[in-house]
Amino acid sequence: MSETPSTQDTPARYTLPAILFHWTSFALVVFVGVLGLLFGSIPRPNRMYWINIHAVVGLAVLALAVARLFWRVSSPPPAYPDGVSAITRRLSQPVHLLLYALMIVLPIVGIVAFVWHARVFDFGLFKLDFGVPSTKPVYEAAEELHEMLAYSLFGLAGLHGLAALWHHFVQKDGILRRMWPFRKA
Repeated sequence: MSETPSTQDTPARYTLPAILFHWTSFALVVFVGVLGLLFGSIPRPNRMYWINIHAVVGLAVLALAVARLFWRVSSPPPAYPDGVSAITRRLSQPVHLLLYALMIVLPIVGIVAFVWHARVFDFGLFKLDFGVPSTKPVYEAAEELHEMLAYSLFGLAGLHGLAALWHHFVQKDGILRRMWPFRKA
């Protein structure tokens, strides 16, 4: 899963599936993150509906992160553009691995909080009830860990985004263009 050295035979951009995985993950994480931050201001009669939406989209984040990780293992990234610093080359893989880990562990902890809160996943066409009785010590601990992991993901993803912008506008080294969904970056 390490970055490949720069060669002329390696494409300059990520593949379309990798780009779609990246930006879809970004959109879903922003959606569930904002929704999670708004729970306290949602009127109580509507809150369970939105908690369910948060949980169902969180499951989609989990599924997408697992699929994305499998894609990443089987499809190496494009070579770094010439001139990319050694520190960028050293930090890229650990940062990406931590982002993947957070996008997998965070929803799993959320599932624990949701299920041990005796909640039922409502997918519209069907419901999934694990029949687990509400267990306050479990769901409270899981909710607290879920929140801490969410802030960690937001922070790391924010730094990741700032680094991409720094590479694009300050370094002008082409890093952002590799993942940008449009041809012109």
